[in-house]
Amino acid sequence: MGVCVRVVNRPAGGDIMTAAFRTVRGWHGPLEGIAMEPTTARATTASASRPLKPSARAARLWATVYFVLAAVGLIGTWYYNLQYEGGNYLADWFANPASSSAAVDIIVIVFVASVLYLREGARLGWRWPLLVLLIPLSALVAVCFALPLFLGLRELRLARGDQPGASSP
Repeated sequence: MGVCVRVVNRPAGGDIMTAAFRTVRGWHGPLEGIAMEPTTARATTASASRPLKPSARAARLWATVYFVLAAVGLIGTWYYNLQYEGGNYLADWFANPASSSAAVDIIVIVFVASVLYLREGARLGWRWPLLVLLIPLSALVAVCFALPLFLGLRELRLARGDQPGASSP
């Protein structure tokens, strides 16, 4: 059970939000016009109960943006990876504090993206081989390639609206 604050009239000499806040916090002053009533109603919206289905055109546009970013990420990272002539690639990630910070950032993002791939992909009803393929793509190719690729595919799937659990409008 929650508490619903209903404003009957504007309190004399005060604004509504201040009076409502004071009522909820238990401060009792000149609060005429503020009524507290118990309620079991929940504040829900359509987006809270289920994701909104994007229009096909908007989904294609966003998917294209994600796919372009994936291509930029792939080209940008591998341009420098192919120029690398050092000895130990992973050890060089931690060559100084700046590169160590970036390395830890990327390593954590790979783990976060992997969890996202598995959870969101399963929610959308994607097959496991695709989801499992995205993890090595993130770690071995580039997370800035795999993550936008995943988001673009996700956008197209949401636009189709045929994922399990989605109620039809």
